Parts: sequence; structure tokens; C-alpha cells
Amino acid sequence: MKRAMGIILTGGKNNRLKELSVERSIAAIPFGGKYRAIDFTLSNMVNSGIVNVGVLTQYSIRSLIDHLGSGKEWDLDRKNEGLRIFPPYLSEFGNGWYKGSADAIYNNMTFLESSDEEFVVIANGYAIYNMDYTPMLEQHVDKDADITIACRALDDLTENDKKTLGIVEIDEDSRIVDFKEKPLNPTGSLGSMGVYIMKRKFLIELMQDSAAKGYTDLVMDIIIRSIDSMRIYAYIFKGYWRPLNSIQLYYRANMDLLDPRVRRELLMDRRKIYTKVKDEAPAKYNEEADVKNSIIADGCIIEGKVENSVLNRGVRVMKGVHIKNSILMQGSTVEEGAQLNYCILDKGVTITAGKTLIGDQEWPLIVGKKITV
Repeated sequence: MKRAMGIILTGGKNNRLKELSVERSIAAIPFGGKYRAIDFTLSNMVNSGIVNVGVLTQYSIRSLIDHLGSGKEWDLDRKNEGLRIFPPYLSEFGNGWYKGSADAIYNNMTFLESSDEEFVVIANGYAIYNMDYTPMLEQHVDKDADITIACRALDDLTENDKKTLGIVEIDEDSRIVDFKEKPLNPTGSLGSMGVYIMKRKFLIELMQDSAAKGYTDLVMDIIIRSIDSMRIYAYIFKGYWRPLNSIQLYYRANMDLLDPRVRRELLMDRRKIYTKVKDEAPAKYNEEADVKNSIIADGCIIEGKVENSVLNRGVRVMKGVHIKNSILMQGSTVEEGAQLNYCILDKGVTITAGKTLIGDQEWPLIVGKKITV
């Protein structure tokens, strides 16, 4: 594999995940019991031999920075290269806020200019997948492409899901001939995964030219405008992939993890997903505990019934409780006799004794951080 550096985009301000993204970047949202969304993209880079990685952050960055730390869990706490975090900064000439993905890259050009890798892998930090970027880079070289975009068939996503994605069309040589970002009426069957490869020097020139023209967004202003003038190719990925672009996708991705086949592909194959390690006691199951088809993280104490659910670290489930089809984040407590179905509880939520909360499979009921119901 030719040497490549990595850039992870953590997304702008949005309300796609409702209460869950009010105080945190989507890249920092808890997933699957002990992970954060960004763990997957960052681990994919490390597992692909990319050890010079920059994370471009903007909104609600505290929890993300706390999670990433020095990067030691990903073996990126290095004297040279390693993990670097680039929040926006104030200057004499601007307010510091990034105006879009291209503007974020342009404002951190020194990272690109001071590196010496030949290629750059740019990826969104809020999708759940386990991917080796090496074959994609090899195809990029073989095709002599200007830009290669990872794409995936969308036959397992709904029409509403497709409206949150970039929809592409390709010719017989995998060259992209059409790209529509978040179309109201998606008609294609192939979606962009938000993973891009290009040469580092080409990216520097592209960002300089784009800034001169006032372009701020990598997809809308640059890629879509360049479909005819640049050699832009699709690399087809056939594995599991879920972008966390909506509450529905976030909920379903957690529930998908209860499927042994999905869990094996994401977490148990040869490419490990790394995360911040916390020293907590193993989960404790009392005599009354009844747990079926669920993920229970360290530090949980289970006295009630839990089925088809994902419980993050330190959740307390008391006697007489019945939890179904739900996601409970760190430090939540469900008191005696409470009933939950199709719910998402953020960190530190308390459901008091005897309460019943019922959501819907397509619209799970969300309880915001540290709220007592």
C-alpha cells in the first residue's frame, strides 16, 4: 500500500439525531454498548496502515476530544505523525467557524503541507462500518483517478434513508457520471459513503482553487461541479454500512448489532475496532435477572428483564423492570416496575418506579441527558 494520511470530518451543526446531538458531535455519539461512532472510521484508518490522522471538529467538541485523548487506544500517540485534532479557531480575519467541509480542510492546510504522504483518505466520522481502505487506494491508482469515492448499494435502506445521502450513477468502467446530494426523490441504487481518496498535492491545489472561488463544501461545490471535468470513480464496498444520518438509522444500526452476522463482521473479524478503555467491573446479573438477545456493557447491574436491547456502561436495571427494543446510555437507571419499549435513554437518565414509556419502531421515544421521568 502506498503511504496515505487521513482526514476525518465530524460534521456540522444539525438536529438529525434530535436530543442526542444537542450537546455532542454526531461522531461522539455512543454506539453498541461501549463505542463511539468515530471509533469505526478511526480504526479503519489505523487498520489500513494510516497513522497520520487529523480530526476536523466544530460543534460540541468537548466529549469528542475527551474520548480521543492522545490517541493511545488507536496507537496514535506518536512523536511524529499520530492523531491531531483541529477545532476551529478565532483569527483577526474571521470568526473561526468552518463554513463547510472544504472550508474546514482549507483552514488546516498546514496539516496537508507539512505531511509527506502521497495520498489522502478523507472520511466522515459518523458511519458504522469495518473497511480496509487499501483495495480502494489500489483501484484509485489503477484507474489513474483524480478522486475515488467509496460507494455502496442501497437496497437495504428505506426511501427516507436515501434522502439523507449522496446518490451516484456510474458507467461500465465505474466512473461516476452523476451525483445528487440528498435528493428529494432519490432514483439511483448506489450511495456515496462519504469516503474519498485523492493525491495530497492534488487536494492542496484543489482547496486553494476552491477557496479563491468561494467554494466551501467538498461535495456540493467541488465534486458535483467537477463530474464532467475530473476523473471521479466509484469504489464499490459490499460490507455492512450505516451512516448515522437520522434517529431511525441510529436506532436500527444498534439493533442490527444484535444480529450475530453483523456483530461478527463489525467487531469480531480480523480488523478490530478500538475504543477508549475504561476500568469498570463486569456486568452483574442478580438472581431475578432475565436477559435475552441483548448487549450489556461493563458496570451494568441487572435485576429485571432485558430483551433485544443495548445497554451502555453502568446502567442499573432494578427489580420488576421490563426493557424491550431499547438503547440505554451510560449511567442510566430504571427503577422498580418501570416498562420501556422502543426507547432511547441518553446518559444519566432516571426512569422512576412504575413508569411506562413506549415509542415506535420508526420513531423511538428519546429521553435527553440527565432527565428524570
